[in-house]
Amino acid sequence: MAGAVAIVIGHGSNATAAAGVGLLIVALTVWLINWMFRISVESNRDRDREEEAREYFSRHGRWPDE
Repeated sequence: MAGAVAIVIGHGSNATAAAGVGLLIVALTVWLINWMFRISVESNRDRDREEEAREYFSRHGRWPDE
């Protein structure tokens, strides 16, 4: 929000507007890193569930959802 306000206040042509663009870029970067981390964690959860299902299959001879 602060970046958008700085761009409006700077009328898109001075250092204030440039700082606003910088703030928006930083905010986008933080959001993307957070998104990639969440995707990574979800992928690990999927692998853990698959591993548990394989262990169940090894013990019982059938998949857990059958």
